[in-house]
Order: sequence, then C-alpha cells, then structure tokens
Amino acid sequence: MKRLIARKVAVLGAGVMGAQIAAHFANAGIPVRLYDLPGSEGDRRGVARAAVQRLLAIEPAPLVEAARAALIEAASFDDDAPLLADCDLVIEAVAERMDIKRSVYDRVAPHLAAHAVFASNTSGIPIADLAAALPAALQPRFCGVHFFNPPRYMPLVELIAGPGTQPAVLDALDTFLTSTLGKSVVRALDTPNFIANRVGIFALLATVHHAARLGLGFDVVDALTGPPLGHPRSGTFRLMDLIGLDTMANILRTFEGTLADDPWHAHYRVPAWMSERVAAGALGQKTRGGLYRKGAAGHEVFDPASGAYRAADGQIAPEVADLIALRDEGERMRRLRASAHPQAQLLWSVQRDLFHYCARHLQDIAPTARDIDFAMRWGYGWQRGPFEQWQAAGWQETAGAIAADIEQGATMAACALPDWVFADALQPRRAVHEGAASWSAARAAALPRAALPVLARQLFPDTLLGEHAPGRTVLAETDDVSLWLPEGEAEHGAVPVLSLRTKMGAIGPGAIEGLLDAIDRAEHEFDALVLWQPQRPFSVGANLRHVSELMRQGDLAAVDHFLIRFQTLTSRLARAQVPVVAAVSGMALGGGCEIMMHCTAAALALESTVGLVESRVGVIPGAGGCTVFARRAAQQAAQWGRPGVDGLIDALSRPFDLLAAGRTAPNAQQAVTLGFARERDSVVFHPQELLWVAQQKARALARTGGTARPALPVAVAGRAGIDAFGTRLAQRRAAGELSAHDERVGNALAWALCGGDVASGSLADAAQLLAAERHAFVGLVATAETAARIAHMLETGKPLRN
Repeated sequence: MKRLIARKVAVLGAGVMGAQIAAHFANAGIPVRLYDLPGSEGDRRGVARAAVQRLLAIEPAPLVEAARAALIEAASFDDDAPLLADCDLVIEAVAERMDIKRSVYDRVAPHLAAHAVFASNTSGIPIADLAAALPAALQPRFCGVHFFNPPRYMPLVELIAGPGTQPAVLDALDTFLTSTLGKSVVRALDTPNFIANRVGIFALLATVHHAARLGLGFDVVDALTGPPLGHPRSGTFRLMDLIGLDTMANILRTFEGTLADDPWHAHYRVPAWMSERVAAGALGQKTRGGLYRKGAAGHEVFDPASGAYRAADGQIAPEVADLIALRDEGERMRRLRASAHPQAQLLWSVQRDLFHYCARHLQDIAPTARDIDFAMRWGYGWQRGPFEQWQAAGWQETAGAIAADIEQGATMAACALPDWVFADALQPRRAVHEGAASWSAARAAALPRAALPVLARQLFPDTLLGEHAPGRTVLAETDDVSLWLPEGEAEHGAVPVLSLRTKMGAIGPGAIEGLLDAIDRAEHEFDALVLWQPQRPFSVGANLRHVSELMRQGDLAAVDHFLIRFQTLTSRLARAQVPVVAAVSGMALGGGCEIMMHCTAAALALESTVGLVESRVGVIPGAGGCTVFARRAAQQAAQWGRPGVDGLIDALSRPFDLLAAGRTAPNAQQAVTLGFARERDSVVFHPQELLWVAQQKARALARTGGTARPALPVAVAGRAGIDAFGTRLAQRRAAGELSAHDERVGNALAWALCGGDVASGSLADAAQLLAAERHAFVGLVATAETAARIAHMLETGKPLRN
C-alpha cells in the first residue's frame, strides 16, 4: 500500500470517543458512517443518530461547523454491516472489553473490502490479542490507532503494529493521519496502555502517593504539579476530575491486572478515597462534582482525611515558589531535593520517580526516548517530556541523585536504574537527545528520526531539548521584521519568508515599512513571498499603543498618515507583481486579518481565530477590510441579478452585522464560511505543514501567472445604504441593545461599507473606498468613548462597553 485514499470511513461505536473521531473525519471533509447497536425500539439507527446530535452540544466543539454533521451517516451493526464494503478505513471504538470487541469483529470482518485498513482505537488492550480475533487475511491490514480525547484538539495519535501488520500499511496510515487529520503520530510498542497513558497515569499515581506521604491537600498539589512542572493548569487531581474518577479507577484496575511483573505494581491500586467518591456518584466534571465542586462559598476540594469538602485555596509556599523560579534547572532540582519543605519534596520526589520509571521501561514501551517525550507533549500537554526534563537538570548528576535515593530506599520501587543510563555510549553525550538522534535502550544507540516522506513537509517540526533545530538564512532584518530563507534553500528559485518580530505580530509603522520593502525585494529578486510567523499568532492587528499615543497627543493627522501607510501596504499586497501568500496560525485579527485578505492567497491552520474585531475598541476596519467587503457585495449583487441599491444593501447586510459585532471565526473553515478567507484558500490540518503548503501554493501561483489584477470601480450603496443601516441601528438603540457610541461606530461602519456620502449605485474606485474608511476611522478616533475603549483594551485585554 503506497497511499491510503479514504473516500469513506467507518467508525464502529458511537460512544464519546467514537462519535468525536467520526466528527474529525467530517471536519476533514470525509464522509463517515458511524455504527452502533440498533435502537431497542423505533429508529433502528437511533443510537448512532443521537450520538451525532450530541456532537452539536459538546464543548469544546468536535465539529468545525455544524453543517459538517451532514457528512456523518448513522448506521447499525445489525442492519448496515454490508455497507462496510465501500469503506476504505474502518476504526473500531467500542467498549474496552475483549468480549465486546470480539463480537463486533465477528460481525464486521466478512464485509470489509479487500483493501480496507482496519484499526482499533483501544487505549490498552494488546493489539496482538485483538489481531488474533481476526481472520488471517485481515491481520496484515490491522493495527492500533489510539486517538486522545478530544480527538479534534489533541495532537497525539499512537500507532501500534500487530504481529502481522504490513509496514507499508503503517506508513500509509501514518501519512494519512498526519496530513489529512493533522495528527502528530508516535509509533508505540504493543505493551499495556502503550506510551502516553502508561507514563501519564504513572505520573498521576506517583503524585497521589507522595501527596499522601507528605500530607498535602489536593488543591496544593494541583498548584505544584501544573505550570511549575510545565504541565497544564489542571495539575493532578483536577485532571482526574476531567478524566472521570470512574474511568481512572478502571484504568488503575487494568494496570493492576496486566502489569503484575512491574516493579511498581504495588502502587497500581485504586485509592480508598477514589472508590468512595465513585460509590457516591461524584465522578468529576461529568457529574459536576468529584474531587472538586462548586459549593455555596465557592470552589471546594475534597479532603480525604476528613471525608468532607473544604474551601479550595491551595497556595505554593513562598520559599518553594522561590526555588521553582530558579532559572538554572540543575540548581533548581538540587535545591528541591535538599529542601525539607513538604512541597519541595513533592516536586523532587514526583520527578525522580517519573525519571526512574521511564528509564526502567524505555526498552519495553517505546523505540526511543524521543517517542516518550513527544507522546507526553502531544498527549498530555506537557511542555517537556520526562527525558527532556532530566536532561535539562543535568543527566549525570540527576542520575546519581536518583541512584542514591534508590540505595536509601526513598523511591517508590527498589529496582536499580538500568545500565544504559550509565553506558559508555551515552556518557560522552550526557544527553538522550542530541543533534538529530535520540537514545534507544533496545538498540543501545542513538537513532535518527524516521525518514517518512510526509515528515519532510514539516520544515520547522517540533524539536526536543538537545535536538538540532532547523535554521534560516537572514536576508534582511529590522527591529520589526525579518526576511529570510529556510535552511538549505538557495536564493535561486527559493520562496523567502517575511516574519514580524513585534510582540503578538502587532503592526506599527516599522512593520508596515518592513513589509513594503519585502514586497519590493520579492518583486525584483524572487518569484513569490510568504508571510509566516514561527511562533503564533500571525498578527493581532494594528499596534494599539502607537495609535493610542497619537490620540493622546491629539495628532489626528498622524493617525490619518498611519492609516494611509497601512492602506498602501494592503493595496501593494493586493497588486503585487509576485504572489504573496499568508500562512496563518493562531490569531489573525483586525489589521492582521486585513493583511491576509489582501494577499494573493492564504493557507490557514485549522485551529486559527480570524476576524475584523475593530468595533470592540470603538473603531472600524481601516486598512482595506471594509473595502474588500464593499467590492464583494457589488460582485455578489451582480451575480444575484440584483445590481441595484436593494441588492447591494442585501449583500452588505451580513458583513455589516459581522463587523459591527466584531465577530471572529473560531477556526479556519468558519473563516471561509464567514468570508474572511476565500474558497480558494487552503485549510491546513497539521500546523507544522503550514509553511510548506504556503510555499507550494506560492510556487504554483508563480508558475501559472497567479498575480493580482487591477481593481476596477464597483457600484456602491451610497447614501441609501447608509440610511438603511442607520435605521437598523437606531431601532436597536431604542430597544436598548446598543449604547450611543455603539450606534456611532455602526454608522461609521455603514459609511465605509457603502462608499461614503455618494449617490447610491454610483461607481467608486479603490481610492474612494479607502478614503471613506479613513474618514470614518479618524472620526471615531477623535471621540472620548473610543479613547476609553482602546485604553481599557490595552490595560485589561478585554473590550469596554460604553
């Protein structure tokens, strides 16, 4: 199998995970059939159909837009098994019981196409055991594919081979998961709970053990084991509430039953307090109460010593906070170990036992240390994996401290560190990750990354501490911008990249001039240009501090000049003589969105927030955003066969409401739907592929003459449009929906979208439309209310309603 082409996918099991896996295939535009047992009465496909409906109510949303639910077809095992014959990929996601899975396999196996890949989303049952339940002819196309919850948002997928899985099937599925679904794939060995859950659950257990030993409350422990360890804010016990205490108990029983020979087996037990909470029905977030709950006095935390809840106010002790703040990681680890404070001892003990555990089990659960570290980053949201943390603290010194604690009987297990930790082959490196290789305990050598072709699309992939990070050749650089080439690209035929160096990609005068210079240089020396930020966001828009300072000085002429230069930039982008492609990840707001909209084309990472939000600070889009929508409205009205004033007003109604509310698109697909991005723009599911896609798009446009065309005059709604939108605003003001300044901002927006004070239906060129934008923008800037809104946003990061 050279390539997996998934024209249709089936997901077996319409539970929480199965339905959300199906949703993410729908996000990728792939029709998916969702199977479950037939309904007990009435609708035979009712169970699966209800699961699809529940997707529309879940937060965070599994679907990028509600309309994608139409791509999910409900089905039942009893009635629709023969329909599996048209599916190219089938994923089993039924309950984690071998008898249930075997029953499903018996039903579906006879109906699978001869080319179909069959995979199980099991989180812990050995793939070899599952494969043994399948016909021999199917086993070469069977493997484990373990998604993490929620599947749309969590990057990690663990890919696990069965005894007979064809390597080509794994490679094809790896490629498909990476590019089509945007997943970050780790190849795991076929051991209980694979990599991320094996390590992650142990980290939770180690924390539970040491919290009890040291007498620390759950809320204090969560404060310590969240950001101070580079972990999500949920910490340990809040994470258990998110997972579900009943689910946690089942996971621990699986550990206890399947890992009898593990040196840490004695710790694979369900704590008494967890059993008590489960028996009481306090399962965590899904029951609105578990180890934490919202009480009469605010947030409360369960205290296992008293068996009651108390106020949750866990605080890190100042002396421990000082240790956590140490920048030298080796010094931090040494002083945590030496401290007698229980909180410091918790931090040292949890990390020490985690390092010990990972070192002991590396050979059993993962091909290399790289796989464990990435699994924990991508599956649990850790900033660094355990081997990275160990390496940062100093490999040899930390290993010695762990060995000393083992000798003293202080660790959770008495087994020695494995010999490879002190091996001659490792010592010269003093690191498990170095250059382009990571340590393999099984091979007793450092191994490079896989050479799978799809990974070459990630020009700047995630790298681990100690790994070589791809470089760049800087062509020109200022305080605000950098024009550069990716490492290894010669200037001839290369596509340069322009990145903003300002905080959050804010656009001030220096950034504008730097972008203009980059366009000039690209036109003279290159075939195309890409705008891309190595770190998100793409851009939060105009530098409000610069605008605010001009307002404080009362220099409206300078504000107008700033807008003229900004409009000059967006006009140059729209008319550049080489293709300019915006590669958007994170946020593209306000002026950042306007830059994207004026580029020849764009490529947007799926999880990007895009929109023209100027109304939130009391202004309107002033760098050509209103002009873009005015021009589109004229084209749309003409397409409707209604080029007159009424047609123009109708075509402007949606963008007027959108911009007046400062509404954003929460993802790239909705950015297309709402009109911030165009149908021809690319939505990229894997963010690490974004730059590669943008460069390929730029090259293709350059080869096919895809540069801008002259902006011809268009019909505008003029005075009639301004009056129509003004009437709507007045009605909303009278109804109490808008403040006086909201109405003023709305009227300014109507002025810009309708082309200003001109006859309705008259033609306006680009200069007239841009002038109308500036007039409206500067008029708002002159008001005290807009000054207050901008000041409040700069101070709090939140909009002010005044």
